[in-house]
Amino acid sequence: MLISIVIPCYYSKDTIRKEVEMILEEFDKNEGYECEFVLVNDGSTDGTYDEIKALHDDYPCVRGANLMHNFGQHNALMAALNFAEGDYVMGMDDDLQTHPSQMFKLIHKIEEGYDMVYGVYPVRHNSPIKNLTSKINKVTSRVMLERPKEIESSNFWIITKAVKDEVIKYDTFNPYVDAIFYRVTHNIGMVEIEHFARETGHSGYTFGRLLKLWLAYWNFSVVPLRISFFVGTFSFVAGILFIIYIIINKILSPDLPVGWSSTMCIMALFFGIVLMVLGIVGEYLGKIILILNKTPQYIIRETVGFEDKKGVD
Repeated sequence: MLISIVIPCYYSKDTIRKEVEMILEEFDKNEGYECEFVLVNDGSTDGTYDEIKALHDDYPCVRGANLMHNFGQHNALMAALNFAEGDYVMGMDDDLQTHPSQMFKLIHKIEEGYDMVYGVYPVRHNSPIKNLTSKINKVTSRVMLERPKEIESSNFWIITKAVKDEVIKYDTFNPYVDAIFYRVTHNIGMVEIEHFARETGHSGYTFGRLLKLWLAYWNFSVVPLRISFFVGTFSFVAGILFIIYIIINKILSPDLPVGWSSTMCIMALFFGIVLMVLGIVGEYLGKIILILNKTPQYIIRETVGFEDKKGVD
């Protein structure tokens, strides 16, 4: 049984060797399993790719790719999935929060017949802001991505080769892998695992990056357009009712002055709604233009261990 371990690497020079060696130790403890690593350097300039090449020299099962610049975690994951050849493919982070000691819990769970298994954390060792954004993500992914209600997601997952083969058919420039998983299958399991604290450094997700990741939901949902339709409908009905109210008031009290302030408030409200709806439509149009312009999902500068693979997607 070959397990492909796919890890997007971002400024992980100080952790990636330790993670690889700890994973290899876990496989040594479990007979009947082999592993390969697909490590994708997502534009790091701290020597991460040099460390990946050194790991390949020490452990031939380690293969790597170096992207031309920072495309983002999910783009790097898609690049790694295109290279993975295992019977199962496991996604992990590069900071040891998705800890190697927990990986066989996922492997044994998926062998029960699931297409995919998430490792879920009863307790998370994240900052308050990260925990808050995780809760927001949980709600919005349920609404926008049709995530099964009983399923929780995480960055620690394992999928079958059949699921992987479907996932890599998506070649849009701004992927969100969990959304693609939900489109491919709802035969998803979960297993509780321990969440470890970050080994070194801090999360590479700034507010801007988190917002960009959230906007990637829009590639897989028309919910924002539906919301804008209902908001526009509500504002139209409210406007009609307000006009009727003004007319009735004017009939009953002919000398009643029409206030400039109230008029401006109503105009600001409705123009704000119009601009919001236009912004939502514009976001979709912008994504369409980028897709039509064939914006690449990722570009590979060089690889180690599988030079026969394509370099651009």
